[in-house]
Amino acid sequence: MKKGLFITVEGMDGSGKTTQIELMSSYLKDKGYEVVLTREPGGTIIGEKIRNIILDPHNSGMCDAAEMLLYASARAQLVREVIKPSVDSGKIVICDRFADSSYVYQGFGRGIDFKAIEDANRAALDGVSPDITIFLDIRPELALGRRLAATGADRIENEKIEFHLRVYSGYKKLASLYCDRIKAVDSSRSIEDIAQDIRVLLDGLLL
Repeated sequence: MKKGLFITVEGMDGSGKTTQIELMSSYLKDKGYEVVLTREPGGTIIGEKIRNIILDPHNSGMCDAAEMLLYASARAQLVREVIKPSVDSGKIVICDRFADSSYVYQGFGRGIDFKAIEDANRAALDGVSPDITIFLDIRPELALGRRLAATGADRIENEKIEFHLRVYSGYKKLASLYCDRIKAVDSSRSIEDIAQDIRVLLDGLLL
């Protein structure tokens, strides 16, 4: 593989992204690929500092536009420092969340104009787009229940259920609009059943 691949994983908090990303990484490494795991917001020293600001429950006064721009800023750093260099060198990058999250959380969830999100991300993405996006599809009520049982809530998870329902609706809408790239996987099932469906998608990508 002369040039690598860029894979993103999307879904509600509690959808099982972390577990499935680890399984994906092991599967690809067993096939001989070099894999880079990263996340949004974060993945770089600067990005992790931005992440702490965004998710800190004490920052409840953050305005929606500031939140959107902070995500785009962390994304810009991640693209230039990690994603582009890794893909260009032949590695497979798996990223926990990417630009789709801005459209569903800040667009559908917060009601920010989609053109504003698109404009901010045009600068941040520097032409980078995922080769495939795996959307772990699970109802927010179930996903949040899983998440809160495991850890405390961050600033985004503390939002009312109506917000999370709008986000979930946004994910479904994007998956319908961009079905060639975004592949929905039912993540209300067992870890192994989900992983098997993802392996089929990965095999198709690697052909």
